[in-house]
Amino acid sequence: QLWLFLWAPLHGRMLEVSLGYFLLPLTMVLVGRFYYHERLDPLQWAAVACAALGVAHEVWATRAFAWPTLVVALGYPPYFVLRRRINADSLAAFAIEVVLLCPIAIAMVATSATPVGSHPLLWTVLLPGLGVLSTLALACYLKASRMLPMALFGILGYVEPVLLVAVSLLLLGETLTVAKLATYGPIWAAVALTAWHSAMLMRRLPVRK
Repeated sequence: QLWLFLWAPLHGRMLEVSLGYFLLPLTMVLVGRFYYHERLDPLQWAAVACAALGVAHEVWATRAFAWPTLVVALGYPPYFVLRRRINADSLAAFAIEVVLLCPIAIAMVATSATPVGSHPLLWTVLLPGLGVLSTLALACYLKASRMLPMALFGILGYVEPVLLVAVSLLLLGETLTVAKLATYGPIWAAVALTAWHSAMLMRRLPVRK
């Protein structure tokens, strides 16, 4: 998955990978419902329906449903299920994965077409800093995959693309076209329903004194 995420933008396949990440939360919800037999209440089903509508429009608009899409959408669920099945500690298992991938990363940097000395700020500050930030974010993501119900974890996965759209519009100056709005509108509705559902659950919890 990490290789695909890096490979896709360099080969003009990022749209297909992005669509896979749109499909991934919906796939996780279905895994939670049919594999773990988690019950969904009406609000959650409504959120799933809204998300599915947005994803369906994206598939129709982009006509991009290729193998990178399937690798992302269908590759992560078995990974999360396996981690739960073996009851692996999230941070320890993630640390092992990072250590195993370090030789590959070092080899990629060593064979990079960009000389290390030509961009000292990039190699000494930005790249390590982004690595630490990405590691912390992914560690929290993996921890949540074990602590949250699979259905809720899947629906919350739509928060990330919504935040990315907000950053693109407010900070990067990108425009929201009608076609994009038809995709993100239902997904925003799914996130709003999920937030409403979570707020209702929190109100039902007993207050600790």
